[in-house]
Amino acid sequence: MQDNISRLAKNIRDLARRGAQLIVLQELHNSLYFCQVEDVNNFDLAETIPGPSTDFFGQLAQELGIVIVTSLFEKRAPGLYHNTAVVIEKDGSIAGIYRKMHIPDDPAYYEKFYFTPGDLGFHPIETSVGRLGVLICWDQWYPEAARLMALQGAQILIYPTAIGYESSDSKEEQQRQREAWTTVQRGHAVANGLPVITVNRVGLEPDLSGQTNGIQFWGSSFAVGPQGELHYQACDDDEESIVIDIDLDHSEQVRRWWPFLRDRRIDSYDDITKRFID
Repeated sequence: MQDNISRLAKNIRDLARRGAQLIVLQELHNSLYFCQVEDVNNFDLAETIPGPSTDFFGQLAQELGIVIVTSLFEKRAPGLYHNTAVVIEKDGSIAGIYRKMHIPDDPAYYEKFYFTPGDLGFHPIETSVGRLGVLICWDQWYPEAARLMALQGAQILIYPTAIGYESSDSKEEQQRQREAWTTVQRGHAVANGLPVITVNRVGLEPDLSGQTNGIQFWGSSFAVGPQGELHYQACDDDEESIVIDIDLDHSEQVRRWWPFLRDRRIDSYDDITKRFID
């Protein structure tokens, strides 16, 4: 973990030197993706918020005058843990937190064993670089989450992520999954007239227990504009550290051309709160 944090700090400083004002880290960046197995000893990786990581990244944000989106394993109380994004303001303070709302439970992604679903709802976090609609990984498949952030004035949607290939799937199936992942988030950008930033892990992380073949995280981090236009997409097999210019004011023009929020039939959506309509 200390090696990861040191390398993150080095790369954050490099990005700041290259002009970055907002830096987004991948999901659960301090450690390996421990959710590959159900092991009670992994709860020792969790920390409080505020705590060591928020202190460390807070000092870094203050030193460099940047906003950082971190992703931490939060120990809220004994036996109560969350997958939590913490937004650090450029003065080093905590601008806000978001606790992951949608928790997956699949082979090698045993997150329900570790994380209590978030209880803070979907609310943007106000920062010096804009109002950030921060969500986490599995949340990215749900249009409701993106919409609720947009309805509360989010200027950009941000998804720290840890997703990869199941080794038993065919190459064709793996590519379908990765393309679906990109497509659904570009759809959130279009439907809400907002830029989207997604930052994923990359590379093979073995399962030291031997229960699975490990996860080949597919990288492919990307940034898109409010019409789903691709500003940049990283490769699927190596780390990248990229600075991208995003014009937040462009969303205003796009929403004038495509006034989806104006034309919503809010008088007819009551059934959306039901699990299923028989």
